[in-house]
Amino acid sequence: MDTEIYEQVKSSVRNLLQIDLTAYKEEQMRRRLDSWLSRSGYASWEKYFLHARENSDEQRRFRDYLTINVSEFFRDQESWVKLRTAILPALLASVPKTRGPQGGLRIWSAGCSIGPEPYSLAILLDEIAPGRNHYLLATDLDRSALQRARSRGPYSAMDIRNVSFQQRLNYFDSGGPPFYVSERISQRVQFREHNMLADPFVPGFDLIVCRNVIIYFTGEAKDALYRKFLAAIRPGGVLFLGATEIIPRPQEIGFQNHGVSFYSRPSRMLS
Repeated sequence: MDTEIYEQVKSSVRNLLQIDLTAYKEEQMRRRLDSWLSRSGYASWEKYFLHARENSDEQRRFRDYLTINVSEFFRDQESWVKLRTAILPALLASVPKTRGPQGGLRIWSAGCSIGPEPYSLAILLDEIAPGRNHYLLATDLDRSALQRARSRGPYSAMDIRNVSFQQRLNYFDSGGPPFYVSERISQRVQFREHNMLADPFVPGFDLIVCRNVIIYFTGEAKDALYRKFLAAIRPGGVLFLGATEIIPRPQEIGFQNHGVSFYSRPSRMLS
């Protein structure tokens, strides 16, 4: 599609779905849009949007397609091992005393997709710090993905391939595939709709996990998000990104790098 049509499509998507495609990498998004129009069976975007404006199911399908949902439990295992053995223990040791003797961590899974990421976090917290009052927020723009997450699944054998046999016994309903997270674990996660590019961020998190989401955004959008994440993390808190997501010159934003995937907001509490 040429530039003029792309601008028209972006405007229509913003009006119809409240999604701003300006923040997404243009070449990649153009390919996705071309593919969608080809599948739709409509000869032009004008005809497609005439149909979509009158069809809520079509709007839902289009929205689901644009908000990319690729996720699995404990994706990139080495990073999760570091989270379990180093990052979480350090954060637990520095929980503010104002939260009380059973005070737990405040964690946000941003761009949680269908739920494997926040449920992985809930499993880790139950294993290394049970009995503490953790707050685990999970958000996404995609309403269908959130509904599946709230429903505890279903998840395929591929989705849980990094889940140990004991974890499967402890944290999933018996049987499968498909697999469902146990209600005991699902009750520990609060799911909400949230647009990272447009909605405000709540401050005071110990850990923000946003993995394999920011790679789809432009450099300008990434920089703005990194700064918003920094403001939402308490001093000593940590941002956990995907394995291929790197903040260039993190010190200029205010982050301190802790190896692949991990960045902290510096303080004496975490070095």
